[in-house]
Formats: sequence, structure tokens, C-alpha cells
Amino acid sequence: MSEKKGRFGEHGGQYIPETLMNAVIELEEAYNRFKDDPEFNSELTKLFNDYAGRPSRLYYAEKMTKDLGGAKIYLKREDLNHTGSHKINNVLGQALLAKKMGKKRLIAETGAGQHGVATATAAALMGMECVVFMGEEDTKRQALNVYRMRLLGSQVIPVKTGTATLKDAVSEAMREWTRRIDDTHYCLGSVMGPHPFPTIVRDFQSVISKEIKAQMLEAEGRLPDAVIACVGGGSNAMGSFYNFIEDSKVRLIGCEAAGRGIDTFETAATIATGRSGIFHGMKSYFCQDKYGQIAPVYSISAGLDYPGIGPEHAWLHDTKRAEYIPVTDEEAVCAFEYLSKTEGIIPAIESAHAVSAAMKIAKEYTPENSIVITISGRGDKDCAAIARYRGEDIHE
Repeated sequence: MSEKKGRFGEHGGQYIPETLMNAVIELEEAYNRFKDDPEFNSELTKLFNDYAGRPSRLYYAEKMTKDLGGAKIYLKREDLNHTGSHKINNVLGQALLAKKMGKKRLIAETGAGQHGVATATAAALMGMECVVFMGEEDTKRQALNVYRMRLLGSQVIPVKTGTATLKDAVSEAMREWTRRIDDTHYCLGSVMGPHPFPTIVRDFQSVISKEIKAQMLEAEGRLPDAVIACVGGGSNAMGSFYNFIEDSKVRLIGCEAAGRGIDTFETAATIATGRSGIFHGMKSYFCQDKYGQIAPVYSISAGLDYPGIGPEHAWLHDTKRAEYIPVTDEEAVCAFEYLSKTEGIIPAIESAHAVSAAMKIAKEYTPENSIVITISGRGDKDCAAIARYRGEDIHE
């Protein structure tokens, strides 16, 4: 794989207006300066351990294992991190980097609100101003997280353009960045966008696979047979996969949001339905209409309804190093309910997409084998939406 100028095969790159070029060059230079700096890494590790609660637990799901038959199932509990998801890993890294760069203000996009909450949290901790852009549709679906961000001192701006979801929040955040480059850092939440963001976010999230590797060697004396994670832009999956890429015997399985099915227009399964294109500063795969315009996408999960996928995932797909499978709303909701009832763990609806895939794949293995599912976040935020999906009259 070549990461020259942020390329993963033919994917990645920097497709941005001239007004942003100085900002990404400044960011790349700062990241290259600090990423191997012992003091920076010592500060970040302290934040991970003392503040975020790392290392996150690797939990053997004994009841689920017995019920499904087949492989032993382990859950990587990113839902137990401070703020309730994997998003804090990347945000603490980027906020610390921004502070070292002399920035006073963080801006971010958010879909399900978890990245927005994590950014607002880090800004509060580090005494920085924070503005989060969130699609108006998502502010309704995730009202609890909107309140959390405001409680943490962040301004939340509902984005009403386009489909009023995640892609429009990204577009608005990028526009804002061009207006305030001097004092503002755009804390992008996934392994996407122009170089160096896909690399930066992956590196900060790779702590997940680093821990899985060590924890599985301790628990089983060997590496897992498969690592399974949900994929929107793809940060928790890239973090879960990264330290296993060279271990060819470990299957890497990304679970996309199929929405109401990949044979419908109401889907967000980019690998299954998309094609190569350029959007949000990168070359990758995107859901597009017949004219090449970015298509509206849909998923019950606000965190997965992005019309593209990070460029490194596109490359892992091209080289067949990782598999990407679509999971429908109904399958994800069933998995959400299943894990809750079986293990007493309520996963984020995003993470439930990975649980669903594991429920099918486990039977392909024997008890000698093991599977790790990354539970990227907790499901408190989704309970009202799932109840409504099931036809229950619920008031938040």
C-alpha cells in the first residue's frame, strides 16, 4: 500500500479548494512533527488511560457463544469509553494536536451525535471553543446528544440543506473551516476527507486493534479468526482492522448499512451499491445517481447514513483484504434486541449491524475458533428510535 500523498491504491488524495490547501498542509506538517514525539504520545496515553478509560474491555460473550453455536465470541467494549463510543479516541488525539498548533476553536460534523459529544467533551476539557454541525434530521433523531453537546458548552448548528443529514453536516463544517482557518481546527470524525485526515483518524483509532491483539493473545493464546465492525465512513472498523492487515489469516469484515435493502434506493451500503467518485476532498466509492451526483442515502442508523466510505476501506476492498457485507435495518434491530436480551449489553444501532453479521458468521466456525465484534458505542441514544420502529408509543 502506498500512502504517498495520502493515497491508498487509487483512492484518497486531496481534492479541495485552494482556500483550504494551506490548512491541510499546516495540519500534515504538525501531525508529522508530533506523531512520534515522546511528550505528545505520553500526554495522549495519559488522556486515554486516565480520562477515556482505556484500555477498553475485551468481553467473552459466553451466553451468545453457547446460543449461536460455532466460534467463541468476544466483544471489544468501546461502548465503555468515556462519552460512550470509540469517537473519543480520535478526538482526544486531534484536540491535543490542535492545542499544540495554537488553535483556540474546534469545529466538527456529527451524524448520530457521538462524534459531536466527544468533540464537545474534549473542547470542555481543554478550554477550547466548540461548534458542531449536525443535519437537522439527525438533531431530531438524536435529541439527547444535542442536549449533551450544549450542556458541555458547545454550539450545535442544525444544517437544513440537502438531505439534512451527515453528508450535509460535513459540507457545512468544511465551509466553516475555510472561513476561520487561523484559529480553528476541523476535527473530522471518520477516516475520510482530504489527506491527512484518513491517516490521522486511523492512527488514533488503531489503539482498538492494538489492544484486541494483545487481549486475544492473553485470552486465547492466538489471534482471532475474524474481526467484525460496522462501517459508515469507517473509523471504528479501520481502528479495529489496522493492526491485523498484515495477519492474512484474520478475516476483516465490515458491515454496511443496507437500510431497507440494497435493491432499493433507501440504502447506505456504499461498497455494495456505489462506484468510484470524488466528494468531500477524497477519491473513493460513493452512492451516486445515474448522472454521477451523490445520491440521498438512508439508514435507521444516523451514524452510518453517509454516502461514501473512507479511502483505505476502498483499498482494502479492492485488494480483497477485507470483506464488506450489507446489513438491513430489520437485521440490525433484531441484533440490537438480541444482544440486549442475551448479554445485558445494549449496543448502539450502528454496532448492532456488526452483531447481526457475527450472528450469521459464527456458525461457520468451530469452538476452536474465535470472533471479535467491536461494539463501537452504547445504545442509550437509540432506544426511543428503536421503540418507535417497533411501533411502541414512546415519549423521550
